[in-house]
Amino acid sequence: MKNLPLGINTLKVLQDSNCIYVDKTGFALGLIQQPARYFLSRPRRFGKSLFVDTLKEIFEGNQSLFKGLIIYDRWNWSQTFPVIKIDFAGGFLESRQALDEKIREILSTNLQRLGVTSDKTSISGIFSDLISHAAAKQGQRSVVLIDEYDKPILDNLEKPSIAAEMREGLKNLYSVLKEQDGNLQFVFLTGVSKFSKVSLFSGLNHLTDLTIDSPYSSLCGYTEQNLRDSFGEHLVGVDWSELKRWYNGYSWGGEERVYNPFDILQFIAKGQDYRNYWFESGSPSFLIKLFQRECYFLPNLEAIETSEEILDSFDIESINPIALLFQTGYLTIEKRFRAINQQLFKLRVPNLEVKTALQSQLISGYTALVNEKLILQRHLYHCLWTGDVDNLVSILKRLFAAIPWRNFTHNNLAQFEGYYASVLYAFFASLDAQIIPEDITNQGQADLTVMLGQHIYVMELKVVKGETVTGNPALDQVQQRQYAQKYQGEPGKVVYEVGLVFSQAQRGLLQADWSRVSTH
Repeated sequence: MKNLPLGINTLKVLQDSNCIYVDKTGFALGLIQQPARYFLSRPRRFGKSLFVDTLKEIFEGNQSLFKGLIIYDRWNWSQTFPVIKIDFAGGFLESRQALDEKIREILSTNLQRLGVTSDKTSISGIFSDLISHAAAKQGQRSVVLIDEYDKPILDNLEKPSIAAEMREGLKNLYSVLKEQDGNLQFVFLTGVSKFSKVSLFSGLNHLTDLTIDSPYSSLCGYTEQNLRDSFGEHLVGVDWSELKRWYNGYSWGGEERVYNPFDILQFIAKGQDYRNYWFESGSPSFLIKLFQRECYFLPNLEAIETSEEILDSFDIESINPIALLFQTGYLTIEKRFRAINQQLFKLRVPNLEVKTALQSQLISGYTALVNEKLILQRHLYHCLWTGDVDNLVSILKRLFAAIPWRNFTHNNLAQFEGYYASVLYAFFASLDAQIIPEDITNQGQADLTVMLGQHIYVMELKVVKGETVTGNPALDQVQQRQYAQKYQGEPGKVVYEVGLVFSQAQRGLLQADWSRVSTH
């Protein structure tokens, strides 16, 4: 049985350690057969660094590492190229000065490794010499591989001025690639985010973006066939449907969805224990703060349709939450379609791990509930699952009463139905309930329909200004407009109408009533 490649991002170490290698050299072969310049965006821990290292070993002609792999007898190993590798994965850079120092160290290492020198003093000058002198010495055009190209920016997103300085420093480096185009055989940049070409790649309009190209959708990540072929011995006895529900579901436009590699390796290493491995390895604190600041309506996460322009729009000065969710792996492509003369995408949360863990983080961000969160989740799940609506109402009152007063200071959240709907959505989604926001009927639309087990809850929310209310206008609307009628008669299902009235003055749940719908 081969070893698991836990935390290994270099092909030689992996092969020398008798580790499993999921063969991605077919993708590499398709890219390198002619001079080209490529860009690929993928979430963290999806195998980008190992693929970059694989390209390096191919161009340097290390054929012995590829025995038994697709590329072994399909590439001219006698033709080698000078490879310049730039990697920003290590360390945390907090200033433009630190970035420039890091770049100089990286360039110096490459100069020494390739046996060339530069008498220039500027970063752009040194990089330019490195590319041209290496090509001249070896008699072959240079190959430039850049891993985690955006990390210095992403590490500083909460400090926009520093992030902007980092962007300018990287732009100064990457602009050399256009100038040295005649001395370059192959360029490959990869990272998490996709900054606009104007902001970071000025002049690099010739980069081919592979991010949502269907043929390369599974370049990173494991297909189910990869798991069965390479990890079969490690996955004996696994429930494949449950494994898929937890860790599969990622797609960048291809028909076949892939598993998160980090999750799979940790799942095996921890004795096939289902946990939030990938999510816990890097909590999306900036993302949560962005959603808080923009008061994002969380139920919208259930049905997002967007354009390629939005998926591409990532800039420090104007960060689109949907673009950020997609690029960081919290949303993925469900399907492509054409409308209004353009290509559009329907997005969804990829799997159970991301759905439950992300919503749990959003609960903390939207409510500031930490210690109380888990017990509230457990009680809510029990009530939803068993149809205990009286206790469900009591728990919801307790939930909103527990939200700290400071959550409503310096903002007008208490006035908005959308805030309360977002909190409810986050809690219910964290329980893996099926949720239909703005559930449309022929009489209008219910705010939230929540389904768990055999129970369906059709909910309407209202916000009133004062501290009292006559009756329950939310429940009245559900009943008068017969929102729940569409679910009547579903075999084995019990349907409830729930009206929730919130008070701006009390900043909480003022009135909650419900009724069980007749099944006839």
